[in-house]
Amino acid sequence: MKKIYIAALFLLFSTTIARAKTVEHDFTAILGVFNASDTKFTYALTPSDYAIRSEVKTAGLFDTLYPFKAVYSTTGNIKDKDFETTSYKYHSQSRFTKRTKELVYNDKGEPIYRLSSKNDKKKKVEITPDINNKDTTDLQTVFAKLAKQYNELKFCDSRMEVFDGKRRFDVIFKDEGQDELPPHELSPFAGPAAKCSMYIDKLNSKDDDLMWELTSKHPVYFWIMEDKETNMPFIARVLVEDTPLGRLDVYTKNITVKDK
Repeated sequence: MKKIYIAALFLLFSTTIARAKTVEHDFTAILGVFNASDTKFTYALTPSDYAIRSEVKTAGLFDTLYPFKAVYSTTGNIKDKDFETTSYKYHSQSRFTKRTKELVYNDKGEPIYRLSSKNDKKKKVEITPDINNKDTTDLQTVFAKLAKQYNELKFCDSRMEVFDGKRRFDVIFKDEGQDELPPHELSPFAGPAAKCSMYIDKLNSKDDDLMWELTSKHPVYFWIMEDKETNMPFIARVLVEDTPLGRLDVYTKNITVKDK
């Protein structure tokens, strides 16, 4: 349960502009009084394509008690402002369990089947065509779309449909206006920032996934700043005020901007 909660939250740490740049974030997460995890987030967004990669690993006492690491990667094309996912892959390793998942898409960006495995026991599931899944996307692509929108409009408000191969849900972003981000010893970034929130609408479905329940009941707040040298927007901080394990604070320790 902890691994689902920690890993899934880090899928939201993306924002960039439509230039041929690759941006790396280094995050650290504090859950209650514990250093819960370290995350590296890498993204690239151009006028014609995008790529996102998240690497999550538990840290400190959490890593001793419950070691876990995961990698999420997504690639896709941008056509007439529409985002079409071409590949979504995930793999994770806990103390006793290794899992993988892959969504395979057709040339229209629609998922056609799901490949998964648990401790090398593989499974393939055909995805039945459904008109309700039209124009949906994967969770990481949602943040590539938000990144492009924010760069163009400097505004977070949006609602995007997601289908993860099993469930449909809407991800809702709300612009919370300008805010002053206070200094913190875990991050060099402070000062004026744009504040946004994220909320998941489960569309009346039921599920016992902790992240699923958490983000449908409590907003996830995040603050966007811009790199002084390149003007590239980035997530400077994330906050979930109430979780079963305490308050969650995520701090950006460093960002690195490179040519793609």
